[in-house]
Amino acid sequence: MRRGTHPGWFLGPALGILLVFFLLPTLFNFVYAFTDWSGFKSAIRPVGFDNFTELAGNGTLFRSLRITIVYAVLVALFQNVFGFGLAVLLERDTLINRLARIFFLLPVLMSALAVGYMFQALLKPQGALNALIGSDYGWLGDTTWTIVVVALIHAWKWMGLSMLIYLAGLKTQPEELIEAARIDGASRWQSFWRIRSPLLAPAVTFNVATALLGSMNGFDMVQATTGGGPARTTEILNIFIYRTFGQGLFAQATTMSLVLFLMVALLAFPVIYLLRRRERIL
Repeated sequence: MRRGTHPGWFLGPALGILLVFFLLPTLFNFVYAFTDWSGFKSAIRPVGFDNFTELAGNGTLFRSLRITIVYAVLVALFQNVFGFGLAVLLERDTLINRLARIFFLLPVLMSALAVGYMFQALLKPQGALNALIGSDYGWLGDTTWTIVVVALIHAWKWMGLSMLIYLAGLKTQPEELIEAARIDGASRWQSFWRIRSPLLAPAVTFNVATALLGSMNGFDMVQATTGGGPARTTEILNIFIYRTFGQGLFAQATTMSLVLFLMVALLAFPVIYLLRRRERIL
């Protein structure tokens, strides 16, 4: 800027959009959580921590928090296991492997709502899967296993991205280390788990963190497949917030979104810290 070219001004439009559509709504989120804002009255009054105590007292908030945490852990587990397995299987640069990589990346480019509605049609009692196996099981109607099924669908959509990150980690590993291990008598299995696998620690950190953050803030996949059912067993916090907003209880919904923000901060950042520490140890 001292030279008079002023490149910093080019940031102005982007910073303005960020301020209007992200920073200001986030700030107001902290303000309205402590008011009685709703669609049933014109005036907005401060109420302190009444919204928090009311939500904590009826138990619904904690149930949605528990479901959200279970869903996030399942998604992170499935997505990373599938992505890691695909990366190992498709590491060699053959024509078939390249085509397979493209095939597994396609769901990443698809809309989450489209994926959810597609699997909803496949998994209903009269759907294609039951017709194939000769069953009438309600895959999305079981109060015990539906959360696992939806987590698998979420992981299926994003496992291509995890595969890509793990594949990049495998491709950038120094060949000298692997050759040295072979000269020292290490088997292929030992070389993979003792040398190559620890070198994937940065990829593990990225994939686990993004999977946790993405699933804790998830909405569209659950909304498209179950809508929070059956019997609210898949009602993650964003579904609960969406329903509360639809009822005109804006302050309570804002309070829940603030709780979600705090939950993500309290859970995600320690996990990222531990994974970073694991990177340094490995």
